[in-house]
Amino acid sequence: MKPDRPERPNRPTKADLAAAVHLTLPDVIAPELRVLFCGINPGLYSAATGHHFARPGNRFWPALHRAGFTDHQLDPAEQLSLLDAGLGITNIVDRASARADELTPAELVAGGVALAAKAEQWRPHWIAILGVTAYRAAFRRPKAKIGPQDDPAGPSRVWILPNPSGLNAHFQIADLAREFAHLRAASEQQH
Repeated sequence: MKPDRPERPNRPTKADLAAAVHLTLPDVIAPELRVLFCGINPGLYSAATGHHFARPGNRFWPALHRAGFTDHQLDPAEQLSLLDAGLGITNIVDRASARADELTPAELVAGGVALAAKAEQWRPHWIAILGVTAYRAAFRRPKAKIGPQDDPAGPSRVWILPNPSGLNAHFQIADLAREFAHLRAASEQQH
């Protein structure tokens, strides 16, 4: 039996989405997390609803569940329950935009510096960056590939996962779940 789900808020209107430009979302974070998932930046839908990875079609929540991180597929409105599982969410760049390609290289580099500072403050065991292209730009690692990285962010180990956006057609949900599961296994060994 699935737990009761929170009521899904009404979908944001075009006006709500337009008003969400440059909004930020608070991090879902606590000290010593097992994994801190790091998106590129909030989309307008997420900023308008106040929940990470909220746009229908984003595959973060299904991949997280299918990989075994959660016992059921969470709704974005349940994001705070991640903390009970030792998981959290942040972003490289805080401001919302319609598309990640609207971010400047300087914003991504500054976001990489800010993420390393969060790692120093909160000390997650792993930071899982959701998007290899954003990682390459933010950390100036042009040859980085999906998987664990040699270079840490502060005290935290770094793992690159594919971007779960529905726009990333290179990875289907089963592929995403498999990549997420590799990280889950590594995070359980370390914890």
